[in-house]
Amino acid sequence: MRTVLALAGVVIKELYRRKDFYVLFVLTALITLVLGAVKFFNDEHIVRYLKEICLLLIWVSALVIAIVTTARQIPAERENRTIFPLLAKPVSRAQVIAGKFAGCWLACALVLAVFYIFFVVISGSREHEWPILNYFQAMWLQWMMLGVVIAFVMFGSVIFAAPSSNTTISFILVIGILFIGRHLGEVALRQTEPVRSIAYTLYFLIPHLEWFDVRERVAFHQNLIPWSACGLASLYAACYSAFLLWAAWLVFRRKPLNV
Repeated sequence: MRTVLALAGVVIKELYRRKDFYVLFVLTALITLVLGAVKFFNDEHIVRYLKEICLLLIWVSALVIAIVTTARQIPAERENRTIFPLLAKPVSRAQVIAGKFAGCWLACALVLAVFYIFFVVISGSREHEWPILNYFQAMWLQWMMLGVVIAFVMFGSVIFAAPSSNTTISFILVIGILFIGRHLGEVALRQTEPVRSIAYTLYFLIPHLEWFDVRERVAFHQNLIPWSACGLASLYAACYSAFLLWAAWLVFRRKPLNV
């Protein structure tokens, strides 16, 4: 476990040395401050729609950081030839996968904490309301969703040689799941066989990342999600993440590193 945490620490240090997080945070902060300073049509309640836009920026920024950071982990180790002394310490390939995943996931937790603290301060100063538990649930569910995304990108990083290919494919699939995945069940009902069976199979196989999107509930001050539902969603994400990491390990343990 100490080996895994050591590898995770290296990933976290790499994140704050790079400019990805700082650029995205500054852009999100500037857009949030500008939108928060404007009153459209002199309507005080318009701030709720602005909150939804800002939460969307947080989602986009976190996805960019998670995918880009994860996609370069294994390929960078191979390109720099640091994977060989790393595995000679000895560190098993399973520990490399687990350590890289843990580092990217914990780094995303720090990123989300910074984003949400800033968002809570800005929205609270405008609305004079502090629904901390609602914000915590939104951040927690988003973090669990990012765990699935990171595990998926980690699986791609042991298949694709170039981080750019992995990043592009991961973005396409994640965006497709978020916007189209929820409608596959309805689409399947309108199809004939065998397309119906294929669509239903895809619907039940893909990780439903949209289940973790509670931006509208936060923006419009809806009631808290039952904690049992949060627990089930977390278990769902943990199972998918574990399966994808297991698949990544199966491929990585037989993959030659000198090609």
